Amino acid sequence: MGKRVDLSSKRAALYIRVSTKMQADDGDSLPMQREELPKYVQYALGITDYEIFEDAGFSAKNTERPSYQQMMARVRDGEFTHIVVWKLDRISRNLLDFAAMYAELKNLGVVFISKNEQFDTSTAIGEAMLKIILVFAELERNMTSERVTATMISRAQGGQWNGGKPPFGYDHPKGTNIFTVNEAEAAVVRQIYELYEKAPSLLKTAKTLNEKGIKNRSGIPWNPTTVRAILTSPFYSGTLRYNYMSEAKKTYTKKRPDEWVLVPDHHPAIVTEERQKAIAATLARNERGISSTQTYERKNIHIFAGLIICGSCGSQFQSTIDRPRAKSSWRPSIYLCSRHRRFKDCDNKYVSDVTVGPFMLNFISNYIRAQRNFGKSTTPETLEKKLLRGVYFEGVRIDQSSVEDIHRLFRADRFGDGPYFHLTAPESDDRPNEKEILDEEKKRLERAQNRLKTLYLFSEDSMPESEYLSECLLLAEKLTKVNSRLAEIEASEKDDQSPDDETFMEQASYLVITEELLSKRFVDYEKVIRVLDKRTLKLFINSLCKKIVIFQGKITEIDFKNGIEVKFLYE
Repeated sequence: MGKRVDLSSKRAALYIRVSTKMQADDGDSLPMQREELPKYVQYALGITDYEIFEDAGFSAKNTERPSYQQMMARVRDGEFTHIVVWKLDRISRNLLDFAAMYAELKNLGVVFISKNEQFDTSTAIGEAMLKIILVFAELERNMTSERVTATMISRAQGGQWNGGKPPFGYDHPKGTNIFTVNEAEAAVVRQIYELYEKAPSLLKTAKTLNEKGIKNRSGIPWNPTTVRAILTSPFYSGTLRYNYMSEAKKTYTKKRPDEWVLVPDHHPAIVTEERQKAIAATLARNERGISSTQTYERKNIHIFAGLIICGSCGSQFQSTIDRPRAKSSWRPSIYLCSRHRRFKDCDNKYVSDVTVGPFMLNFISNYIRAQRNFGKSTTPETLEKKLLRGVYFEGVRIDQSSVEDIHRLFRADRFGDGPYFHLTAPESDDRPNEKEILDEEKKRLERAQNRLKTLYLFSEDSMPESEYLSECLLLAEKLTKVNSRLAEIEASEKDDQSPDDETFMEQASYLVITEELLSKRFVDYEKVIRVLDKRTLKLFINSLCKKIVIFQGKITEIDFKNGIEVKFLYE
């Protein structure tokens, strides 16, 4: 919030701007604005105290301009009573940016004046006229957008390509409307179809491609989404499809099939239409495999999945299953840095349940024991020894500040020296889940679409139509994938446990496992997971921990949900 100005002492900020040096000699040049605006504020407004803010060579596509930002900062500090510009578009061609600025000025009591259009918001008629201009600017923007959409649909109906990168498997020579098959990429497309037909699993198909070192055009590893796009796009059977998605309230959804623009035999096909239909049927059967009356049950439960963070690059570890242990049917989980797995540019080692499990359960057990047996004579040094009791902590020390934090909290709880946070399950988990991450990505893409549209429609240095159409299609494809995954998550959430059920399970798992940990002096992790259900143990760990940092096969930090961060040092 800024300071509301006192209009009894007038001081004006004169803002001038041109976008390019080419405008230096036209009617809106910087020298002309610099000469005429001071005269206007002196003789028309009676203001002799003013300061000029100048942005040369900056477009009005947004407000990221140094002098403009400096001016607005000083306006918020109450330094100016008026902002005066030569023309309305000197501030911004982006209606949303201008409306936000105008609302802020009104709240601060600052008068906005445009000399060329004769807007003076200190008068009722001036404010009304400005609002009318804003309404018509919005109308023109929407009408222009509709004309662009109609043009694009008309072009597609005529078999013309509306821009963008050609799909994987095809080349599109510049300046032509012809698509040719890229034989090297087309071979990969056919291999994708063959792999899926042999083992109808999107995940297995993507994994096989990655294991064989087959790259897509961007060099990013394959995933189920990219594989599915190639299996389902009619482009690969020679059909151009357009007007497939609609935008409603910034959300992209499929349109009715009768609205689609389909141009068969538009270009050479890589696969037959019959083959594609057969695969579409298989995909549909697989998607129906988890019905609304069924609950998906993961075959392998990875106790520490989602908690382990790479101590080298900060990426999250991914989990998979290891081979069975000797003379045992137990198959521990393996955790590996996702960046190392995908790009091979992180040298952090993998870690398994064999290392993480005993360390975690024994530390938690020691923590609870130390908490219960804490006394006035317990020193930080004694506390550290209690926390590191057992064969799993040989050569391990706790960072001094971590020991002192735990000591202070234990003392506060026992003797009332201050607030204390118990090591118990919290009411909620503040870690972002997949849905939250996808929601943020969706908002980011929608903002990008709005910026792109504004840049195309209102920028002085407007981008070529082909480039605009290309970027539009690319953003639409990304948003479609995000919305598709969000729909899957929302559908699966209908079968999830209720919040009350989850709370009960967390509390129950805490009680059951706490007793198990305290029943023995040292915890045998392998025996624990034989006795307890893995889901219960996973619930217990997730109810206590926010993250576990791993570096070179060792746990270097545990962040608990009660606010305690324990950092470990190794000799």
